[in-house]
Amino acid sequence: MDYNDLKIPTHVAIIVDGNGRWARDRGLPRIKGHDAGFDNLKKISKYILNKGIKVLSLYCFSTENFKREKKEVDHLMDLFLIMFKKEANFFNENNIKVVFSGGDEPLPKKVISARDKLVEMTKNNTGGILNICLNYGGRREIVDATKKIIHDNLKEEDITEDLFKKYLYNELPDVDLMIRTSGECRLSNFLLWELSYAELYFPKVKFPDFSESDFDEAIIVYNGRDRRFGGIKK
Repeated sequence: MDYNDLKIPTHVAIIVDGNGRWARDRGLPRIKGHDAGFDNLKKISKYILNKGIKVLSLYCFSTENFKREKKEVDHLMDLFLIMFKKEANFFNENNIKVVFSGGDEPLPKKVISARDKLVEMTKNNTGGILNICLNYGGRREIVDATKKIIHDNLKEEDITEDLFKKYLYNELPDVDLMIRTSGECRLSNFLLWELSYAELYFPKVKFPDFSESDFDEAIIVYNGRDRRFGGIKK
């Protein structure tokens, strides 16, 4: 597909959903679905950022996901470690800057260490930003931002939307297009501040099968939307 004739969103966000159901449909354990999802993360991230999208946010693990069975959570933490350590060269080779949104607790210390090292290793890359939302919750982000503002003793009259945005986990442009794979039509506490004017798209394909052509279709749908901001067309 020729992207030159299309309007390209600056910031795309994806709720990575359907890994477990993908595995179930094939008679496999849930963890095999996560393995397949992680394999697809690398491929689809490279494709999207090569199409002129400046920021890609991926909802990979929420604060609520720690309620899952310990075996599944432990497996996911191991996958994150592999991604952050063994795939670090992939991000540098493709000039991708990696940032993270989310809190520390209760992430294992080895995951936090590998996460921070990856951020440091890729901080000078300029080919696009990959924002990995790990141990993330939209309400928690807003609460954490509020706590930082209180800590800085800011005056009430100084607090604006633009200032508040600077206290979020990362100062990124608002999301233009949010995709949730697997057909579920919920935000699930994802980027509640940043999604205020985003276009929402809910394809039925589960994330391990979310392909380059599926993303192309999302961009076509996005181009067909009449985006309005408070009644003003942009």
